[in-house]
Amino acid sequence: MELDSLREAFDRVIEKRASSSAKAQEVIDQIVSEVEQAITKMQMMNTDSMGSADHSSILAELKAKLNELAPLNQLEGCQKELNVALSKYLKLLEKSFSPDISKAYRNVDFEASTINSIIANHFYRQGLFDLGDSFVRECGESDGAHLKLQFQEMYSILEAMQVRNLQPALSWAAKNHDQLLQNGSMLELKLHQLQFVEILTKGSRDEALKYARTHLVPFASLHKAEIQKLMACLLWADRLDQSPYAEFMSSTHWEKLAEELTHQFCSLLGQSSESPLGVAVSAGFQGLPTLLKLTTVMAAKKQEWQAMKQLPVPIDIGPEFQYHSVFVCPVLREQSSDENPPMLMPCGHVVSKQSIMKLSKSSSRPFKCPYCPSEAVASQCKQLHF
Repeated sequence: MELDSLREAFDRVIEKRASSSAKAQEVIDQIVSEVEQAITKMQMMNTDSMGSADHSSILAELKAKLNELAPLNQLEGCQKELNVALSKYLKLLEKSFSPDISKAYRNVDFEASTINSIIANHFYRQGLFDLGDSFVRECGESDGAHLKLQFQEMYSILEAMQVRNLQPALSWAAKNHDQLLQNGSMLELKLHQLQFVEILTKGSRDEALKYARTHLVPFASLHKAEIQKLMACLLWADRLDQSPYAEFMSSTHWEKLAEELTHQFCSLLGQSSESPLGVAVSAGFQGLPTLLKLTTVMAAKKQEWQAMKQLPVPIDIGPEFQYHSVFVCPVLREQSSDENPPMLMPCGHVVSKQSIMKLSKSSSRPFKCPYCPSEAVASQCKQLHF
């Protein structure tokens, strides 16, 4: 891949630069050493003669040694290798990023107001409220004002958590108790657990016990084991960091809880936890090299790729961008539906129901998986529900 080639070329530049720097330092150290030795000899000669002495012989000897070292010749070789590596990297960089990327996207009609709203929402959800306000004023859009207030609340909660203040988060979780339970999230319990540990680490055992009776008891019926561990922490109130439950004090709990709160907060707003604009740009950047190669190949064949319903090559954009909200059968190249659902074969590969029926031709006849040597029977395949 081009990115791999760029990385290798860049690593070579770094290696040659380090080698050149080390060689230069070595040469400088040699010159300094010879000069210091010459100065020492001069000082000794002045002391022995108790007056001015002729230093010409010492200087001549120093000059001869420096000529023998030939520092410039030593440095030229390393510098030349560095210049060659840097030149190759710049050429590769120019070759990789100079193409006209406009050839790799479709001309799509869109509403400017929709794009402006997406950009404004991106700024607000990233916590860049001043930048978002400036953008809204310039483009004349005001639809993101409500979403801005929501994300301001979220960031105020996260900022409080950074200084170990859980009260805003606890208040928000209590207000959205029912919705969090519907999402299957135990965020509220985790917040109370963290607050309990925070009180206990400050040395207040009685206050921690009182907090547990007030806020942890409602969760006891379903989370008995977790609460039992917290109660055992009371025995180690003054030295919890030396107890079997020291992991409760780990800062990773705060980090994970902040991530979960962000996810749940966005979920209740009907928003994704990651910026859609950020995801789209990142995915497009990863797929761009393949699309640029495709445009070059299709242009050579005098074919227009934008007229195709489906790209002739796969676009690998990494597992972090594969959400599988819609299943497309890799055999028939069709989206799944209620009549043609995705089916899991015993080997673990998934195709559509119609593909299985075409491959097997009967419910009892074995057929070979399109992607591995395994054989299966239609009756062994199970329907998947996304």
